[in-house]
Amino acid sequence: MIELIRRIWKMPDLRTKLLVVFGLLVVFRFAAAIPVPGIDTSKVAGFIQSNQIFGLLNLFTGGSLESFSIVMLGVGPYITATIIFQLLTMIFPKLKKMYYEEGERGRQRFNQYARIITVPLAMLQGYSFLRLLESQQVITLSDPLTVVTDIFVITAGTILLMWLGELISERGIGNGVSLIIFAGIISSLPTVVYRLLSQGDQISHIPEYILFAVVALIVIGGVVLINEGQRQIPVSYAKRIRGMRVYGGVSSHLPLRVNSAGVIPIIFALSILLFPGIIAQVLTVVNFGPAVKIAEAVNFAIQNQAIYGFLYFFFVFVFTYFYTSVVFDAKEVSQNLQKSGGFIPGIRPGPSTAVFISHILNRITLAGAVFLGSIAVLPTVIQGIVPMVLPSATNVSNLTIGGTSVLIVVSVVIETFKQIGAQLSLHDYENT
Repeated sequence: MIELIRRIWKMPDLRTKLLVVFGLLVVFRFAAAIPVPGIDTSKVAGFIQSNQIFGLLNLFTGGSLESFSIVMLGVGPYITATIIFQLLTMIFPKLKKMYYEEGERGRQRFNQYARIITVPLAMLQGYSFLRLLESQQVITLSDPLTVVTDIFVITAGTILLMWLGELISERGIGNGVSLIIFAGIISSLPTVVYRLLSQGDQISHIPEYILFAVVALIVIGGVVLINEGQRQIPVSYAKRIRGMRVYGGVSSHLPLRVNSAGVIPIIFALSILLFPGIIAQVLTVVNFGPAVKIAEAVNFAIQNQAIYGFLYFFFVFVFTYFYTSVVFDAKEVSQNLQKSGGFIPGIRPGPSTAVFISHILNRITLAGAVFLGSIAVLPTVIQGIVPMVLPSATNVSNLTIGGTSVLIVVSVVIETFKQIGAQLSLHDYENT
């Protein structure tokens, strides 16, 4: 580790990128400590801790929701907007063409649309949350001007985090949105540990802590195994003679990762599950029959561990395939192989190669999606099983939330270190 730090510090470009990431994450944590004016945060904290949905959302915002800070919504609205537009590519051919066929310029336009939609989504979520807290007598909104001011402050906080995330992705190392969520989880872990250790006799909770440690080790080992697993497809290059030189005639391989989507499916799934829950919490206080029935149905689905676990697994599974198709285009890979004179032995170059690669990718992604979804719902399964095995267990809900955090933290750390390793390998290659 010391040798790695020394090598990184000797590379000005990589050192600058890591310092940029660190500095922007510090800005995020400073913003998380600035509360929205005129709010009694102690009452808000009590309400958040007693609500499972908002407790989970609070964990991924690094306690920003509990402290009612200006970045209380985190990057949730931006993630939701991105999901909406990526799903719309399946409906509108123009959006699909813009994202997949117009290159970098088209993706910049696509991302700009997602940024624009983030603003009304943040305003809607901010307003809904304010009204929910007011209906629960947690806060008091004195006049419409206060409501408008708070909504604009909350929305500005979300835009700030969206900007910081894009700066990290552009000028730093790793995915900016994932690193912001990672920083939020890491910053909230000391608080979670303190709450666990401050709950009465710790000796009686030793079996729970041992169980959590075992689950954490399983999750860490499984995530590392899946992220590092890949299928290597042999590729041969035809010989080409130019002048007196011979090019090609070598064999290589095309690596296909078992989980090409990384941690993004987990983040997407959590965003999808949390958003209806927030809306349902607001609809429960509306004096309109159909709205109340819809809210009750959504709340029942979320509170029911079996339904919640199934939906969580389903969304993780679907988004693993969906995001894999976004980051890995088999057609483009086959075209690049054909242009460079490469081919897969026994497979015709061109469309046949694209079909073959897609078939292999779908098969290995199935294993990755099932495994990732299983680990995602494992804490929920444990939350239902442990009370039957250990009737005295009282900290299971806190520990299961921590298990989901371990999944995201490990995945982000692996992806970030892989990018750092790639930068180091490139630097060593250029110096040879």
